[in-house]
Amino acid sequence: MLHSYAFSNFQSFRERVEVDLIISRKVAMTEWMNEVPTGERVSRLMAVVGPNGSGKTALLKPMAFLSWFIGQSFQSAPDEGIPVTPHFANSGEPIEFECLLDFDGKVWRYMLRCTPERVLHEALYQKRERFGYMFVRDWDAVTNTYTIKQQDFGLAPQEARKVRANVSLISWAAQYNVPLAKRMAAPLVVTNVNFMGRVPMADQAVLVAAQHFSANANQYDRMRQLLSAWDLGLSGVDLQEMIINNPQEPSQKTWIPFGKHKSHGKEFHLPFTFESTGTQGAFVLLSRLLQTLEIGGLAVIDEFENDLHPHMLEPILDLFANPSTNPHNAQLLFTCHAIEVLNLVHKSQVILVQKNEDCESTASRMDAVEGIRNDDNYYAKYMAGAYGAVPVF
Repeated sequence: MLHSYAFSNFQSFRERVEVDLIISRKVAMTEWMNEVPTGERVSRLMAVVGPNGSGKTALLKPMAFLSWFIGQSFQSAPDEGIPVTPHFANSGEPIEFECLLDFDGKVWRYMLRCTPERVLHEALYQKRERFGYMFVRDWDAVTNTYTIKQQDFGLAPQEARKVRANVSLISWAAQYNVPLAKRMAAPLVVTNVNFMGRVPMADQAVLVAAQHFSANANQYDRMRQLLSAWDLGLSGVDLQEMIINNPQEPSQKTWIPFGKHKSHGKEFHLPFTFESTGTQGAFVLLSRLLQTLEIGGLAVIDEFENDLHPHMLEPILDLFANPSTNPHNAQLLFTCHAIEVLNLVHKSQVILVQKNEDCESTASRMDAVEGIRNDDNYYAKYMAGAYGAVPVF
């Protein structure tokens, strides 16, 4: 599980900011928290709220980026840059990332300092009695080479020296079948965010979701049960493999979802293009959430409630609270404009984001804001502007 992550000089965040999912033991235990084997109490979700343009999406991007960098950066072309952007008022300085997590029953710290051109410092530490390095990698500008120290990481030194400037050493080592690197490079983060921002909800997203469900029978069944139970006018969802009109590949097929509707004793099948954007949005969202819930890991979702009725928020979040639907303690990190979420979670599970007059974003966990009481009506006081992180007109 992810315990925390921090970053600085990244997009609209110039100063260091930390997103901490560790919950104090003074807080009453809820189903949205988990006791991990390492002794900490970790939240299964974190909601990010704030006005438009405040930096909410930028707050999510570090975890989406680190997942890609650790797992897939080996696939980058040798002359390709690293897809990160420093704050425009601090463009000459490097970007820094750090995350803390438990994995394989141990606690790990990963650190990265880079520019869009190259890695300057990368390190992986494992906590025993204290943190000790598995590897440390530093760029030597004098010799134009990397110095790499390893301790039980397992990558042959001659292969480590070949690592490219735009590739994580973990991603690099996974290609050489280093066991720890292969496990860490596995896709454990599912997201609708890339370096440009939120991936738009379009017809292609529906087709990608249909393809996913066609290959995952358990998730397909669960999706049909949930969409029908959530009263979206559906009695079920069918997938049909159909030939598409592609002159370059006349026999190419794709999976098309159809909504099942009952009326006057008959059942009708409608292509999903005729369903509401809310139904399509729930279908795509479940394709991301159900795979996270099935294997564990982290779902990073921007504009979580997009096109959904506010009443849908709680039943979807409940998927992460219920042990039967979340047997592997998956986590959810999400931005949200439906402020009703403040009535559902504890103040320690909310991040408030705002931007100052210098176009610098800041973020604070809600329980760190002075003067917020446990018996406050968080929704009412937030809407009244008592906590900040609201639009100013």
